[in-house]
Amino acid sequence: MDLAQDVERRRRFERLVTEVYAPVQRYLLRRTDPTAADDVLGDVLLVLWRRLDDVPPERPLPWAYAVARGCLANHLRGAARQERLVHRLARERPGQDAADDGPLQRALEALPEADQEVLRLWAWEQLPPREIALAMGLTANAVSLRLHRAKRRLKKALTSGKETGSAGHIGMRDGGGARR
Repeated sequence: MDLAQDVERRRRFERLVTEVYAPVQRYLLRRTDPTAADDVLGDVLLVLWRRLDDVPPERPLPWAYAVARGCLANHLRGAARQERLVHRLARERPGQDAADDGPLQRALEALPEADQEVLRLWAWEQLPPREIALAMGLTANAVSLRLHRAKRRLKKALTSGKETGSAGHIGMRDGGGARR
């Protein structure tokens, strides 16, 4: 494609966007939340650019609605798959027998959500405090403090919830200092 064709293609796309952007945006906003509508609108514009030669010049809006309908359906299917995966992963943790982690799971669930998250990132994902800090939007120092306190609370919850003496080994014997 030469430069003149490229410039003309870009102008045609800009005219198309001017014509269909607002109506397609309203179409999507009536069918989904604003964040998803923005994501899907971006997908629609990408399809319009890639298939610009297929867009009927005399009636581009119905064609754009059809593209938006397909992109929204894809988005909703993807969101549903993601939700199912999140629920499945929340129910099962690889390498652990559900019968073995009952007391640990109950003790963990008794902690505040922030404690649960920092402990999961540390124990399950095996992240050091500086990487947990990136994941949680905190400083490494703040994560180290939270992690120390969360491990102490978890240990207390485990020992107070057990009738028999031992709470089991959960990797806290040395306070977790070797993992930092």
